[in-house]
Amino acid sequence: MAERFFMYFSHSFVWYAFVVGILVALCSSLLGVTLVLKRFSFIGDGLSHVAFGGVAIASVCNLSNEMLIVLPVTVISAILVLRSGQNAKIKGDAAIAMISVAALAFGYLLMNLFSTSSNLAGDVCSTLFGSTSILTLTSREVWLCVALSVLVVLLFLRFYNKIFAVTFDEDFARAAGTNADGYNLLIAVVIAVIIVLAMNLVGSLLISALVIFPSMSAMRLFSSFRSVTICAAVLSVLCAVLGMVISIMAGTPVGSTIVAADAAAFGLCCVWGQWSGRGV
Repeated sequence: MAERFFMYFSHSFVWYAFVVGILVALCSSLLGVTLVLKRFSFIGDGLSHVAFGGVAIASVCNLSNEMLIVLPVTVISAILVLRSGQNAKIKGDAAIAMISVAALAFGYLLMNLFSTSSNLAGDVCSTLFGSTSILTLTSREVWLCVALSVLVVLLFLRFYNKIFAVTFDEDFARAAGTNADGYNLLIAVVIAVIIVLAMNLVGSLLISALVIFPSMSAMRLFSSFRSVTICAAVLSVLCAVLGMVISIMAGTPVGSTIVAADAAAFGLCCVWGQWSGRGV
């Protein structure tokens, strides 16, 4: 088995997958704590459906670089969700539900009407659940992922204090002169970028798991925002690496294996939290 393991790692596409997987897991966990605490966790799932619609449009247009359409569409949708959520007549959860379901439906409709692929079911399955797309990344896609991931981490570190303030007490942050709307917009845009990055890793239907599970697991072990964020990042990266190793060795789907590892880690953290008296 060890020989087989090292044989796989002699291929560049496996290293590409691990680099992207680690970066996506890290970025997903950083803002996951903020989304959970703001009770906006479902935004990941909603925007992932929007990203599926963007992929469908790119597929119909025969674009080799789907990012040209998927990223702008997802970012614009994140802004619309944020603005709609501030509308007294349309609450945040309703806005997410409407935009995500409409994007998913129109995306699948477009793929059925205009797709020239002979394996439509396979394409849809790969987009929704990740399948083996993470193992077919080109060096160009990897470098793009690296650049966007570095941007996400730098933005989070640069505005950490403001994000912390907006997360815990938005009204107080406004009173203190913080541009809460601007930082909420920044959070929404960064989450949109993370969603697009994560599509190749776990697929559009499983993205929210990368955002929620590590954060919820860390909250069972620690209580401070900084400690929870660091723990979530470590857990997310470890689960991503473990999931990809198991997937490669056992031949299981990459995305679902990573999510299963995250779910198992959450269960262990709950048990440890209860045992140590930190359980919630």
